[in-house]
Amino acid sequence: MQKFYADFTDFAYLCTMNYRIIPPDGFLEARLALPLSKSMSNRAVIINALTPGAAPITPLAECDDTRFIAEAVGRTSGEVNVGAAGAAMRFLTAYFAVREGAEVTLDGTERLRHRPVGPLVDALRSLGAQIEYLGEEGFPPLKISGRRLAGGEIEISPSISSQFISALLMVAPVMTAGLRVRLSGEPVSRPYIVMTLKMMAAAGVESEFYGYDIEVRPQTYSPLGMQVEGDWSAAAPWYQIDVMSSGSVVIENLTDRSVQGDRVLADIFVRLGVNTDFNSEEGGTELIPSPDQDARLDLDFSPMPDLVPSVTVACVMLGIPFRFTGLSTLRIKECDRVQALADEMAKLGVIIEIEAADIMRWDGGRRPVTELPRFATYDDHRMAMALAPVAIFIPGIVVEDVEVVSKSYPGFWDDLRSAGFVLLDGDQPFPEPGENAEES
Repeated sequence: MQKFYADFTDFAYLCTMNYRIIPPDGFLEARLALPLSKSMSNRAVIINALTPGAAPITPLAECDDTRFIAEAVGRTSGEVNVGAAGAAMRFLTAYFAVREGAEVTLDGTERLRHRPVGPLVDALRSLGAQIEYLGEEGFPPLKISGRRLAGGEIEISPSISSQFISALLMVAPVMTAGLRVRLSGEPVSRPYIVMTLKMMAAAGVESEFYGYDIEVRPQTYSPLGMQVEGDWSAAAPWYQIDVMSSGSVVIENLTDRSVQGDRVLADIFVRLGVNTDFNSEEGGTELIPSPDQDARLDLDFSPMPDLVPSVTVACVMLGIPFRFTGLSTLRIKECDRVQALADEMAKLGVIIEIEAADIMRWDGGRRPVTELPRFATYDDHRMAMALAPVAIFIPGIVVEDVEVVSKSYPGFWDDLRSAGFVLLDGDQPFPEPGENAEES
């Protein structure tokens, strides 16, 4: 089944579809339930797999990343293909390293083979793990022979991905001596580490996080006492849609008291012109357009890098200059999101300056645009979802390879249709007014 799904996914990407997007005619009204949190679901599956006698967790996010992890944890041998899922590669590397008797090869797409895993492998090897590189040193594919690890103390750089730390923390309780992780600096995406520890606590595992040290004693997991929340990351394009349309968006499953670091999305969009009512008379969480906007947005995104595409596109379309820092991890996501955003915003006449590897800036200048933008998505779900709302200001834009949203939000395009957007075949000419166009 695992190999079939990987083969099917590869085939699907060869049969790509492009959408020409027309915004709603009139006042935009949307009511929707977001997919469940991919980040929480991924952690829940690993924690559950390490819990003696635990029943399967439901419900979970219905997305590629979680599906790959859920299918993989039942395996003990053979090839495990995780597609383009970086989180799955990192979490499963640690999981199989501590699973006694496992003999697996972890692999994925060509893009995944260029996403680094070296710091995690080095840390696990220092604890006694048996992991071999089958290709380029520091990158997948990996051959892993699982065994009981003694644990102890390690130092790791947190500058590349918080998922390395989360992967180590989740397997720490089953190590003979537990684990102390000493971070060699301020971790990027710190809220994701905190999320991991909170979910471990909900499964009965205590930890201590003080300064740059995290300690987890040897313990036994209990069944997870926490429900997976609606995905705050998936709310980002709807905040864009709300502020760009001045419409009405109600989301049924967002919670204010969330373990997700991307809850900060609501605070960011207050500065762009959206207030969030978590106890709306409409039921659920209502996004309320506001005339109040900052003249400029300067933010450090190191705690919440997944929000950068949506916030960048929103600023560009609203004409709000910005300077964003803390972008280093965006270089090693599904694509180089910093360069991808610069390239795609250029199609809107916006020249984003990349000051350094982790800094980009726009001072508000524009150049004339002479044709409808056709946006590439770079096999990146967040690029696709961030670019789609541009249609509100520029009807008829094309977003390519729309299937990439399956990684985290498979129902995104259906939700757009429900909100009144029309999705046409992106390879057909833009219909003239009055023409009858068939929806895809």
